[in-house]
Amino acid sequence: MRQQPLDQDLAALLADYQVLYMKLRGYHWTVTGPLFFGLHAKFEELYDEAAEKVDALAERLAARGARPPVTLREQLALARLKEDAGQPSANDMVRNVATDLETLNVSLRALEQAATRAGDAATQNLVQGYADGQEKTIWMLRAFLHG
Repeated sequence: MRQQPLDQDLAALLADYQVLYMKLRGYHWTVTGPLFFGLHAKFEELYDEAAEKVDALAERLAARGARPPVTLREQLALARLKEDAGQPSANDMVRNVATDLETLNVSLRALEQAATRAGDAATQNLVQGYADGQEKTIWMLRAFLHG
């Protein structure tokens, strides 16, 4: 069965959140320095949110009759977010997360419009909620960097 464009976009978004999830896990495990306690907890909060989004996106794909990408190989082939090449500093970790969330919000808003055009209110509501929530997180991460 050939996936519809909306399903392809949902699968790519799922893959992006999976990359973000692993990046956040890695940051949680490896952050060091005077910001450790706050960032360790924040990265855990964010990877929990990313995991919930991966699950919800996979279930949305299944509800639409599409097969979600289930292997890491499939997900990495679809993902637009990239893994880190090395070990970033604590501030660079925060900057990377903010940048990734901004990239995701562009994808979410485009998918929101596509879902609206397709008459898929469930997908539209799902991704709109993600984008709206992430705007606050992006603002908070950027404020942290400029403090």
